[in-house]
Amino acid sequence: MRRAIAMALENVRSRRGGPFAALITKDARVVAAGTNIVTATNDPTAHAEIVAIREACRVLRNFQLAGCDLYTTCEPCPMCLGAIYWARPARVYYASVAADAAEAGFDDAFIYDELKRAPESRSIPMIPLLGEEALAVFALWKREPNKARY
Repeated sequence: MRRAIAMALENVRSRRGGPFAALITKDARVVAAGTNIVTATNDPTAHAEIVAIREACRVLRNFQLAGCDLYTTCEPCPMCLGAIYWARPARVYYASVAADAAEAGFDDAFIYDELKRAPESRSIPMIPLLGEEALAVFALWKREPNKARY
């Protein structure tokens, strides 16, 4: 965790991105690391955890992180939490909590509120379109004998 905190400090000092960093370990060795590079890359998904997960999956040649631990300098936001659950590491260790991030201007409480609303009631309208036609894709997937389950 100290290494992740040092990375986050350097990320702020270098003005490369936000005050967040993450490491992924397996068998007591660091497999991947990432810092928040949202503004440096103009990528709103480039949070530290996402960057680290992408790199760890590339290094390990697997879309899941079985047997890995994720260390992150702050309690994960909703997007990162979703990615963590999809990646399935063994454990997540975090330093600061969401309230600390909110105090620094990174408040994601509104996203949790939005998730509780019906899609048509969200602040960004979610409008169903061509749902029946899209079911053909799932029908084809169901028949695919060699699909990779995740």
